[in-house]
Amino acid sequence: MDQLPQSLVLEILSRLNDSADVARCRLASKTFNSLSSDLRSINLQCSLIRYIKSRSRVSNSSQLITPFKSIFLNLVSNLRVIESVCIGTEKPLRDVSYDDVEDEADDLFLTDGDFVEEWLPRVSGQLKSLSISDFWVQSCWRRSNLLPLVSSYCHNLIELEVKNAWLSVENLNPMPMLTSLTLEFIRLDDEDLNEFNKSFPNLQVLNLIGVGGFKLPKIHLLNLKTCHWAVSNAPSSLTLITPNLITLKLECIRPASLYIEAPLLSKLHLAFDHADTFLVKRFENLKTFWLECLYIDATLLNFQVTPTVENLTVDSRNWTRGAVKCSQFTLEKVFSLFPNMSSLCIKSSAWLELESCYNLLGWDSDGREGFKKLRVYLLLVDPSLTFSSVVCVLDNCIGLSEVSLFIHRDVVGNVSRSFISKCTTRWPELKWRWGVWKEGMADSWVTDGMF
Repeated sequence: MDQLPQSLVLEILSRLNDSADVARCRLASKTFNSLSSDLRSINLQCSLIRYIKSRSRVSNSSQLITPFKSIFLNLVSNLRVIESVCIGTEKPLRDVSYDDVEDEADDLFLTDGDFVEEWLPRVSGQLKSLSISDFWVQSCWRRSNLLPLVSSYCHNLIELEVKNAWLSVENLNPMPMLTSLTLEFIRLDDEDLNEFNKSFPNLQVLNLIGVGGFKLPKIHLLNLKTCHWAVSNAPSSLTLITPNLITLKLECIRPASLYIEAPLLSKLHLAFDHADTFLVKRFENLKTFWLECLYIDATLLNFQVTPTVENLTVDSRNWTRGAVKCSQFTLEKVFSLFPNMSSLCIKSSAWLELESCYNLLGWDSDGREGFKKLRVYLLLVDPSLTFSSVVCVLDNCIGLSEVSLFIHRDVVGNVSRSFISKCTTRWPELKWRWGVWKEGMADSWVTDGMF
């Protein structure tokens, strides 16, 4: 190993994603040890095993566990230039809830301002990427000034990720270099996102996952291109004004008001129960649309005709297995809004809603020649009714060339095989694809004989 070129040794070390592995290599080789200071990244994660051991009362002091923060500070002191820092707790430890354990220590309070100030000034000059995943048991009741500190020291930071923390925005400075920000499971003291919008003017990628503390949040970012916003609480209104946004995934429950202004939007995933007031500006470039809501028919009324949409997915939160009620949702409403749609995916609850409609098409057939691909997720609660509904669609959509049907894994095999046989016999000219699905599991493609 000591005979290898130094550049190759450094390349080997740089491919180790875990700083703990780097430490082991340093012990195994003098060359590794001497060159490790030229590494430019740190990735240190506290495991559940380490946490449990650190809480053990060991009488022999030689068996005491080195504090996690001390290990990290030592890593920082050993590197000459640091461009990337990733520090946090591994997933099994992150899953420990506040109710499961009483822990008033701060040894894993990683967004603690005093701890951050011990190392951040030293690495800030060249730092491009920073990720901190805090230990919620210790951080949820302690407010952190991490964001103001980062904004004060890290003038070249491009990517920032913070998870499981309570963050203050007091004295937050603008960060014009930052282009990617992820906040996940965060309590944010910025109820309307006013400071947020002023401080991150050039964000291109934004992920707000389970961020709470909002009242009237408004994302107003002129350069944003990709956004995933999963709202954890129930603010009375949600507003997005993002003139350059291309991709949006918005998940919420029941806002009183929802307003989206994103004229360049190309891909939209919208999942919510219902909004009393729902206003969207006309989407001139939307090509892929996923809609999940309580009332599909009512929600679609809020959209103007959008001829650019090619791929559509619909799902219902209002229809469950065995539900008996009447639906107003028809495919006519879908095609009238998206006349050039070529691919349609109907999830299981939305299909049940269609089955309950007296006329699931809702239009005088015109062939729909541009409609080429159909994917449907089936429960086969009533196979005869489901087949009749499939007949109604396929016989009237003469342009279809490919049909994919996913049958629930719990459906008895002979029922699935009988259904498949009826479909392939009636429409032998179609390209058929079959699969199975189940909640919480990945879809699987299958062949006919596997049912």
